Amino acid sequence: MILRRTSRHLFLGALLGCGGVALLSSNAAAQTQQRFSLDQFDPAVAGDRFFGVEGGGQGGHTAPRVMLLGEYAYRPLVLYRNDGDDTVGPVVSDQLFAHLGVSLGLWDRLTLSLNLPFALISTGDSPAVDGLSFASPSGAALGDLRLGARLRLLGDTGGPAELSLAGSLWLPTGSEDAFAGDGGVRGLPSLVFAGMAGNFVYGARAGVALRPERQFAATKLGTQVTFGAAAGVLVADRKVQVGPEVYGTTTTSDLFERDTTNLEAIVGAKYLADDWQVGAAVGPGITRGLGTPTLRAVVAVTWTPSVEKRQEAAPGDKDGDGIFDQDDACVDEPGIASSRAERNGCPDRDNDGVFDKDDACVDVAGVATEDPKTNGCPPDKDGDGVPDAVDACPDVPGVPTEDPKTNGCPADKDGDGVPDAEDACVDVPGQRTTDPATNGCPGDTDGDGIRDDKDACPREKGKPNADPEKNGCPELVRVIKGEIAILQQVQFRTNSDVILPASDDLLTQVAAVLGEHPEITEIEVQGHTDNRGNAAYNKALSKRRAASVVRWLVTRGKIDASRLKAEGYGMDQPIADNDSDEGRQKNRRVQFKIVKTSQPTNVQE
Repeated sequence: MILRRTSRHLFLGALLGCGGVALLSSNAAAQTQQRFSLDQFDPAVAGDRFFGVEGGGQGGHTAPRVMLLGEYAYRPLVLYRNDGDDTVGPVVSDQLFAHLGVSLGLWDRLTLSLNLPFALISTGDSPAVDGLSFASPSGAALGDLRLGARLRLLGDTGGPAELSLAGSLWLPTGSEDAFAGDGGVRGLPSLVFAGMAGNFVYGARAGVALRPERQFAATKLGTQVTFGAAAGVLVADRKVQVGPEVYGTTTTSDLFERDTTNLEAIVGAKYLADDWQVGAAVGPGITRGLGTPTLRAVVAVTWTPSVEKRQEAAPGDKDGDGIFDQDDACVDEPGIASSRAERNGCPDRDNDGVFDKDDACVDVAGVATEDPKTNGCPPDKDGDGVPDAVDACPDVPGVPTEDPKTNGCPADKDGDGVPDAEDACVDVPGQRTTDPATNGCPGDTDGDGIRDDKDACPREKGKPNADPEKNGCPELVRVIKGEIAILQQVQFRTNSDVILPASDDLLTQVAAVLGEHPEITEIEVQGHTDNRGNAAYNKALSKRRAASVVRWLVTRGKIDASRLKAEGYGMDQPIADNDSDEGRQKNRRVQFKIVKTSQPTNVQE
C-alpha cells in the first residue's frame, strides 16, 4: 500500500502485486475496519483439470472425488507510504490455507461439490500509521464453507466443447478476525466453458459474486465480477498436464480499476494417474486489488476411486465408467457419455468424438465421415490414404513417399512433373504436351520426329539411323564445333569453278542447316586444293570455287549474303598427305567455318 498525507486525510493505495486499502481519517478508519475473506484463490471443483479455473472435470455417475489442496500467499495485504518507496508493514504477510474438497457426479450431467478451507497460518506485523493501528491475524482459523453445483447444458463430457451453468454458495463458517471469512452468505452464479481437442485442454469461467457490502478503511467491498481462463497440454502418454491459468475479480462499482481489481497468473503441472492427480503451480499477482499477493504457490492431491471400487459403489455399472448399465450401450467397456443413446458409455480412445465402434482409426484423432472406411480418420480429401495434414497434393490421389514435397502426390518416377499415369516416357524426364503419345517425353527441338535424348543432332533435322552417333542427324551435313561439316565434297569441273549437279543435294542440306541456325551470323566458305600445279593458280582457283558456293547458297539456297564470305587458301592448309592420290583428294575440298554467332549454338564436340 502507498500512504500519503493531505490537509486532513490519509490515503493508502496499493503497490503492484500487493493488496491495499485507503484510509480517510483516524476516527473514520477506527469505525470502518470491517474484516472480510482476504484469500482471492478459489479452488476448482475436486477432479477438475485445473487448479483455480473451473471446468474439464471427468464425467460419471456416483463417482466421488476427494481433493486436498494447499495454497500459500505471500504479502497479500501490505501498507506503504511515500508512493510505495517506504514500507509501513504488512497487515497480512503470510497466509497458508488447506482446502478439503469433495465432488460427486450424477447422471453424467450434474456435479455437486463442497470445499472447506482452513487457514493454517495467517500472520502480519500489525502496522500502525499516525496512531491508526491495523491488527494482524494470528494462528489457525476455519474459512467459509463453499457448496457448489454444476449442470452441463451443451456438449459431451470430455468432448471438444461443453457449456455448463454453475453456482456456488458460501456459508459464514469462517473467522472474520483471521481474514478467513466474510461474516455473511455469498453466492456466485457463473458459466463454465471447457473442452478437449486431442492433447489440448482448456477451461474458462465468468460469473458475478454476490457478497455482503462492507468497508475496510476507505475501500468498499461488495459484488464482484469473476473471471478466469486456463489451458493445458497433455504429454507423456497424457499422464502429465502442463499449462497456465489466469483468474481474478473486479468490483461492479469500480470495474477494472487498478485498486479494485484482482488479477493473478500461475503456471502449473499435474501428474494424472488412474486414481490420483498430483500437481503444483506458482505465479505472481499482477494487479493491486485487496488480497492480491506478490506470489502464490499451490499444491494439490486428488483421489478418484478406481474402476473396481466404483463397481462396488455402483453395482449397476458393470464397466465402472460412471454410466449405469441400463443407460450404457457398451456395458463391458469403460467409455464416455454421449447424448446418443446408442453410443452412450462407449469408448473413444483417441477422443475425436467418433466412438471406437465406428472409428476406422481408433488410435489417431480424426473427423467423422459417412464412409465406414474413413470415419474417425484424419481428413484425406483425395482418398489416397495420405492424411491431408502431410499430403503435398491433397486434392489429387497419389502415393506415399518419404519426401514431404511429393508425399501423397501421383507417382512420378522420372520426376518431370508429369504423373506416371499420363507419362509416355516414365523413365526419362520430359515435358508436358497435349499429345498422349509424347506427354512427359523429352522434346524434339529440331522437329524431325526423333526425341532429343535419342537425337545425335538435336538442332538439325535428320533421319533415323541404327548408329546412335548418327541417329537424327542430317545425312550429309551437321554442325560441329566451329564448323558446318559436310560428309561429301563439293564437286567441280576439272580446273574450273563450275559446281557439278551432283553436289546440289549436298548444298541444299547446307542451306537448310543455315536456315535452322539463324544464330550463326557469319560463315567463311573456304576453298582448298592439293599441291599439284602452280601455287598462285591454285589459290586463285580455290577462291573462285568458294565464291561459286556462296553464289549457289545465296541464289538457290536463299541465304542472306551478309552471312557468307568466300576465301581461297590454295595448297596452304592441307589436311592429309599430298604424296598419295587419297591424300590429295581429301585436300581438294570446300569447308564452312563458323566465324561469328549471335548466341551460343548447339554443336557437337
